[in-house]
Amino acid sequence: MTQTPTGHSPAQGQARAQFTVPAQHPMVTVLGSGDSLLRVIEKAFPAADIHVRGNEISATGEAADVALVQRLFDEMMLVLRTGQPMTEDAVERSIAMLRASENGTSDGQETPAEVLTQNILSSRGRTIRPKTLNQKRYVDAIDKHTIVFGIGPAGTGKTYLAMAKAVQALQSKQVNRIILTRPAVEAGERLGFLPGTLYEKIDPYLRPLYDALHDMLDPDSIPRLMAAGTIEVAPLAYMRGRTLNDAFIILDEAQNTSPEQMKMFLTRLGFDSKIVITGDVTQVDLPNGTKSGLRQVQDILEGLDDVHFSRLSSQDVVRHKLVGRIVDAYEKYDSENGTENGTHKGGRNKRK
Repeated sequence: MTQTPTGHSPAQGQARAQFTVPAQHPMVTVLGSGDSLLRVIEKAFPAADIHVRGNEISATGEAADVALVQRLFDEMMLVLRTGQPMTEDAVERSIAMLRASENGTSDGQETPAEVLTQNILSSRGRTIRPKTLNQKRYVDAIDKHTIVFGIGPAGTGKTYLAMAKAVQALQSKQVNRIILTRPAVEAGERLGFLPGTLYEKIDPYLRPLYDALHDMLDPDSIPRLMAAGTIEVAPLAYMRGRTLNDAFIILDEAQNTSPEQMKMFLTRLGFDSKIVITGDVTQVDLPNGTKSGLRQVQDILEGLDDVHFSRLSSQDVVRHKLVGRIVDAYEKYDSENGTENGTHKGGRNKRK
């Protein structure tokens, strides 16, 4: 998309830019069905006047706004050239990235197009990609480091993106197997009260990992891969005493590990293996008085060579928009009341 001169002069103190959408891109791909993408842009830049005529788009307003609108359409065109459609969510995230770059709150040079067009895994007609700058950096860190910690609130893609990288590594023969594990710690429940055998009791805790696998692999192949040991899904306790070579290992819900369990797991690392550890330090389900291994390990391993900590925030939540606002609301409450996850530190929430 190019900026072209125009014969119409903007009002004093305002800037104007005009863009021409190449003929090979139907306007509906740029503006969205029923102009849905255009409405997102107009809402984000309420002081700018945006007009569309044919394949010409013009923007008039404050110079800073007009410059950002121009950059936004340029980035959108780069994404569309790859054959990937633009969505309302992608436009909103592109605007957020551009504003962060403009305000100096982003510490990198990655552009929205670079973030949104990075393919991790294509499976069953869909492609898994990072959707935010921090997600891209998390994925890049997994490529570059042997041990990566993905720490952040629910819905930021910590486990899902790690799973996609694991499947990618298996398919490209970088590893011979995938090992997925979680601590079987209950969120307010007790395993002993659940019916069934030990395996049947543990299964609900591992179910999210199975669900992600089904998104990324042919469901018919999963039982065969598990039977052959190519994919293993097991509780953390089953890792003790093992050395894991030629494997991509993911520890999920790591905030529910004790310091001893975390050390045990990290020392399972074998040759030609990679470990990704994910968790949300604001949602610890350990009994009162038990310290989270994920909280402690940040103090112990921060800065260690070939170990990387990727920290995601509410801005990286890719679930319903309300999830990000819920995370922010809890953080605000905790900071104002000296609590953790809405409850008083060291005990249950007390009445005021």
